Amino acid sequence: MTNLPLHMTYVGGPTALLGFGGVRLLTDPTFDAAGSEFRAAAYVLRKTQGPAITPDSLGQIDAVLLSHDQHFDNLDASGRQLLSRVGRVLTTEAGAGRLGPPAQGLVPWQSVEIPAPDRRVLRVTATPARHGPAHLDRGPVIGFVLTYSDAPDDSLYVSGDTVWYEDLREISRRFSIRVAILFMGAARVAAVGPWPLTFTATDGVEAAHTFKDAIIVPLHFEGWEHFSESRDQIQATFHEAGLESRLRWLERGHVIDL
Repeated sequence: MTNLPLHMTYVGGPTALLGFGGVRLLTDPTFDAAGSEFRAAAYVLRKTQGPAITPDSLGQIDAVLLSHDQHFDNLDASGRQLLSRVGRVLTTEAGAGRLGPPAQGLVPWQSVEIPAPDRRVLRVTATPARHGPAHLDRGPVIGFVLTYSDAPDDSLYVSGDTVWYEDLREISRRFSIRVAILFMGAARVAAVGPWPLTFTATDGVEAAHTFKDAIIVPLHFEGWEHFSESRDQIQATFHEAGLESRLRWLERGHVIDL
C-alpha cells in the first residue's frame, strides 16, 4: 500500500505545519520573538528562538492541534491571536472552556472528523498524555492520532507534552503508527523539581520500540531555556539503542516529505 502524502514544515518549538492527505494542520502555535519572557506565579519561561516563518505565511489551516493551552511554550501570545483566524481548534476540554469558540474539547479516545479532498475524511483521535510525574502532573494535556478510514495502516501520532507512561502503549494496540512526532527535550522547571515534564531521550527510545518501525520525529526540544536535553543527546541515546536510523530531524523553515 502506498503511504499517504505527509509534508511537515518546522516553525520552531512545538510548532509544525502538517499536510497529511491534503488536510493542513498546525501543532501548538508559538510565534512570539526570541527573548520573550512569560511569567507565572512560580516560574519564568524564556524563549531563545523565534519562529522560522510567520503566521501570515502559513496559508489555509484546516485545524489547530493544541495539546494544551495553559503553558506559554505551547501557546504564546501570537499563537493565541492566530486561533481566532482558524476555523477549528482541537484541544482539551478544560482548554476549550478557557479559550471559547472555535476551540473544541476532546477527552482521550474521543474522535472528530475533518473533511479531506476527494471526499475522504480524516479522523483525529485524542490520546492520553501526562505532563510530568504522576504526583506532579502539570494539568490536562492530550496528544493526537490522525487516520484516514481507507488507510488504517498509515496513522500519524503527535504526542503533545507528555512523559512516557503505560497508558501510551494502548496507542500502539489501537493504531498502526507510521510517523510518531514526539515532544522531547526533557523539559524541567525548578518550581516542579528535578522531574522531566516531557519525553526524555530514553522515553523516545521506549516509544520507538513500542511503535515498532515508525519514523520518529523529535519536536519541542529547542527554542526555550527549560529544555534539559539537546538534539545531540537525543541522537546519541538513539545511536546507543541502535535506533538512530529511525530518527528524522526537521530543519527550521523547510518542508520535508515523510
